[in-house]
Amino acid sequence: MFLEIDGSTGEGGGQILRTSLTMSAVLNHPVRIRNIRAGRDTPGLQPQHLTCVNALAKITSADVAGAAFGSQQLKFEPRVLRSGDYRFDVAEGRPSAGSLSLVFQSILLPLAFAGGISKVKLLGGTHVPWSPPVHYLQMVYLPTIAEMGLQANIELKKLGWYPKGGGEVLAEIHPAQLHEMDLSERSRWIDVKGISVVGNLPLSVARRQQDQALKVLKSEDIEASFESVDLPSSGQGTFVFILAELEKSRAGFIALGARGKRAEEVGEEASQQCMDFLRANAAIDEHLADQLIPLMALARGYSVFKTSRITRHLLTNIWVAEQFLPVRFRVEGEEGQPGTVSVGGVGFRPQG
Repeated sequence: MFLEIDGSTGEGGGQILRTSLTMSAVLNHPVRIRNIRAGRDTPGLQPQHLTCVNALAKITSADVAGAAFGSQQLKFEPRVLRSGDYRFDVAEGRPSAGSLSLVFQSILLPLAFAGGISKVKLLGGTHVPWSPPVHYLQMVYLPTIAEMGLQANIELKKLGWYPKGGGEVLAEIHPAQLHEMDLSERSRWIDVKGISVVGNLPLSVARRQQDQALKVLKSEDIEASFESVDLPSSGQGTFVFILAELEKSRAGFIALGARGKRAEEVGEEASQQCMDFLRANAAIDEHLADQLIPLMALARGYSVFKTSRITRHLLTNIWVAEQFLPVRFRVEGEEGQPGTVSVGGVGFRPQG
């Protein structure tokens, strides 16, 4: 029997599609999704979303209907999960700088439950708006889920920026046995460090970004270590990434450069995000919060975290997880404010 998912629920974006497909693939439960990305200016499947659909269809040998550009209806019926070596390109159907990070997160859990080690090459945007950059995956997301029992790594080979894309990463995903986590309290603050990056632009731009980031942090008595680098890149772009390391958790903050945006603005934007997080007295940042929901629902035991902000993305991802599994999340706090999220997971183990 197909599970019916309304893609206009909550924030009404691509997250509902991605999480639904991930859960469908892991649980081998067919799903029918309507009103895909109904809350966006360009509704329906875009190249990045089609890549997620096609990637998961290949991994699960799924029967699929509606996988076309602009489609707002999709039927996805997985058959069997297979680990292995895969290659997925966001721009395969048409030119795109769609986020390869979101494709990676969509296939991560299914491959972790596929019974063997998988190696994946992903091509697309690595540092683009509205998605976690690869540096965030490497320094925040993957170390956090490793503590829950899912081991994976991702190697950045080439940066890909909007609008050209063309970035490349290599990922390796190991079989998982997910267990509970406790990030209910802010642990001791250890370190703040950052990286200022340019691709095919003068290194002086990266140094200006770095200098402003350090200046803003120092104004709040935050000492940070930084480096400025020029990395292999398809196209031109810049970013600043700041990592806040705590004794039991970590948080990451990104600011992207853009045409007409001064280097100093980029550095200041990332630093302000970091300072806002440190003032919130939370264990994890708002972006990691919604990304952990599917893992918490599937894990063994009782999991809890305190986030710097309860977002509509977080609440929407909770809703999707609760459609697939007999779990009920507890959310303490108001949307837009710091809060605590907890759930008793189902202790999922793949059959066979």
